[in-house]
Amino acid sequence: MMQFTETPPPSLHQITSFPNLPMNNNNQINRTCPWPGFPTSKALGSFGDANCMEQLLVHCANAIESNDATLAQQILWVLNNIAPPDGDSNQRLTCGFLRALIARAANVGTCKMFTAMANAHANLAITTHKFSVIELASFVDLTPWHRFGFAAANAAILEVAEGFSVIHILDLSLTHCMQIPTLIDALASRPEGPPLVKLTVAGATEDVPPMLDLSYEELGAKLVNFARSRNVMLEFRVIPSTSSDGFSALIEELRVQHLVCADSGEALIVNCHMMLHYIPEETLSTIHNTNSSPYPLESSSPSYHRTMFLKSLRSLNPTIVVLVDEDADFTSNNLVCRLRSAYNYLWIPYDTMDTFLPRGSKQRQWYEADICWKIENVIAHEGPRRIERLEPKSRWAQRMKNANFRSVMFSEDAVSEVKHMLDEHAAGWGLKKEEEDLVLTWKGHNVVFATAWVPA
Repeated sequence: MMQFTETPPPSLHQITSFPNLPMNNNNQINRTCPWPGFPTSKALGSFGDANCMEQLLVHCANAIESNDATLAQQILWVLNNIAPPDGDSNQRLTCGFLRALIARAANVGTCKMFTAMANAHANLAITTHKFSVIELASFVDLTPWHRFGFAAANAAILEVAEGFSVIHILDLSLTHCMQIPTLIDALASRPEGPPLVKLTVAGATEDVPPMLDLSYEELGAKLVNFARSRNVMLEFRVIPSTSSDGFSALIEELRVQHLVCADSGEALIVNCHMMLHYIPEETLSTIHNTNSSPYPLESSSPSYHRTMFLKSLRSLNPTIVVLVDEDADFTSNNLVCRLRSAYNYLWIPYDTMDTFLPRGSKQRQWYEADICWKIENVIAHEGPRRIERLEPKSRWAQRMKNANFRSVMFSEDAVSEVKHMLDEHAAGWGLKKEEEDLVLTWKGHNVVFATAWVPA
């Protein structure tokens, strides 16, 4: 989910130029209206609320999809004037979508105006920040976005690990094992003594942020040393595998090498933290597209990677599977539906940002670049390049049930642990229970869900 940059995203007002727009000597778009009957700069204040900006984005997306260069250009001019990258949270959110629509226009356009957009977009690329381990650990502690899942999952893992002398953790986590040190600390203080911990991770090949500035082998060595300092024996294993084929190489290696030893009294714990939505789902098809669009076709032809992955997990007979992800739906084949869904979810990180990161800080730059990367992937790309395919909790729950898992409730200790963590953050964060599941909220809106599953 996360991608960050050392420098703030470049200002569209400074680097983006469109044909027929009046320019001053600094190559900036003048704040005058180039079309008769279109609103002047003074009248643009009426466009400044979030609902109106969302509607403008929708109209712009429709214009780009229908290759209406004139209308797209007009709407982009308005958006460029009302959504500066250094404005309030809604303006910065809209600016991120503006950038993504320009990128999409560059991908699909056939007219000269869209070609000019492609040239401008070359300067809008988001530069990935590579984190040190300390930087990433500090970064995820800034907000409950990841800490919520860490706290809920670790509490569930500790409970099921009671009585086991060996626990094998299959860690499919977007945050590169940042959850594990806290878990090791807790295991070290078990009354019966710490277990042997086998930690297996997928060495994914995709450039999915956040990215580390060291290899997984180096990360593993650091974790082993940390565990040793807590008197915990840790075995670390990396299996090269990718989400694009449902981690099939990972599952196959576990079977062929007999790395899962459930029959010998070993607890197998599968920890899925914001990683499974990168596995292709049923709307993705790589059928060759014979029309003028550069994108592979998306159709109802199923690939079933998510279904097969969950069934493969079930065949391993895990002690518990903890599934944590963002509670949104980015899977629609329809661009406007996807845009609306993303706009009405991704306002949340922008809104929360002002509560914990000062303007101008490097961490804020990284955080906003992360969201811009996600927006661009959802809006500008199609086919296999569009990997941000979030599904809501309800759909994941049905998938788990179809794979012959049943949900289990988080204990009161787990709930207390999550509440204690939330007390360290802004008052807008909240926790609610939905049947057996836990949901992190911001101002009452669902943000991240945590679910726990065992074989049915």
